[in-house]
Amino acid sequence: MNARVLVVDDDLTIAEVVADYLRDAGLETRHAADGQSALELAEGWLPDLVVLDLMLPGIDGIEVCRRLRAARDGQQPVPVIMLTALGEESDRVLGLETGADDYVTKPFSPRELTLRVQAVLRRAALAVAETVPPQPFSAGRFDVDVAARRIKRDGRELVLTIREFDLLVYLISHPRQAFTRVELLERVWGWSYGDLSTITVCVRRLREKIEDNPTRPAHLQTVWGVGYRWETDPS
Repeated sequence: MNARVLVVDDDLTIAEVVADYLRDAGLETRHAADGQSALELAEGWLPDLVVLDLMLPGIDGIEVCRRLRAARDGQQPVPVIMLTALGEESDRVLGLETGADDYVTKPFSPRELTLRVQAVLRRAALAVAETVPPQPFSAGRFDVDVAARRIKRDGRELVLTIREFDLLVYLISHPRQAFTRVELLERVWGWSYGDLSTITVCVRRLREKIEDNPTRPAHLQTVWGVGYRWETDPS
């Protein structure tokens, strides 16, 4: 059976173009023009991925994304690619922190969007196929339980967003290795393209939660001219 993609956009022209490209790629599609209809259709049709516009009448895309993820609590969440006409970094980051797997800024190339849909579906399939959860481990002051999605610092659990958790786990798992922002986008979230500021913002917020002095980070260090490096036991 072909993968199912729910396209949620109140602009019928955009929705039809996107649906045509997705169908040409062998994907089954349906369309919803507002947030409430999207939630109702997702509940009954169970899409494998949702292409979701941020600006919707009634329930906006951010809230739709939250509810979609809550509806599958305890199960693999439905992947979401968010469409946004907004240019502010904070709006894009908010979408990612809410649980979106990727975002595309309007105007966009339908072909590029189709490639992103296929990439996210492949990543989701690999995640479902992974049946053995990683074992909890400790790294200096940090205790990591990936299966439970919990990280403790000095015995106290950190309150992290989805993106912050994923990035922190990757860095802790690769101590003393310097990574560029491009490498982190690809290795942590599987994005072959994306806004590098996503990493910058995520790093800044992580430092505020894990460092004794975020302005002089001991663990999540900047490697000038390269990117970032994790030090478990900084000297």
